[in-house]
Amino acid sequence: MKDINIVLLEPEIPQNTGNIARTCAATGAALHLIRPLGFTIDDKKLKRAGLDYWDKLDITYYENLADFYEKNKGARIFYFSTKAPRAYTEPHYPAPVYLMFGKESRGLPEELLTAHADAAVRIPMIDHLRSLNLSNSVAVGVYEVLRQRDFADLRSVGKLGDPDYDQP
Repeated sequence: MKDINIVLLEPEIPQNTGNIARTCAATGAALHLIRPLGFTIDDKKLKRAGLDYWDKLDITYYENLADFYEKNKGARIFYFSTKAPRAYTEPHYPAPVYLMFGKESRGLPEELLTAHADAAVRIPMIDHLRSLNLSNSVAVGVYEVLRQRDFADLRSVGKLGDPDYDQP
């Protein structure tokens, strides 16, 4: 089990999931995908967005939300939503932690947020806008967890000209 786990409930857009996969690979987070998915796993857009990181990714698939809960009993889950009562920076994220995000078109179901209101968090933004892009929201969440852990196990500084520094 990874210390940071990203959970996508019924993601719809392959490019977002590919970008999230890349973020997971680069940060050591695991990716959990809950079906139905709005794309096939061999989708070119998904692969292109994840670039060449697929072999470095810890990914698990679930048939539905009940399957996810059954296989992750006792998991400490935080639910990201624009409807949540508190900012994502307020809670302390334990290890291991699961960050759950909803589908691009609707977010997480309201009944799920109501049932877990104490663990629901939001990313602040200006009024009258619907939401941030899903892959951006995941990156914000992952990096808050990493910041709270002082970026443990991540290279904090690269140096141009250093042969150990992997340039993009």
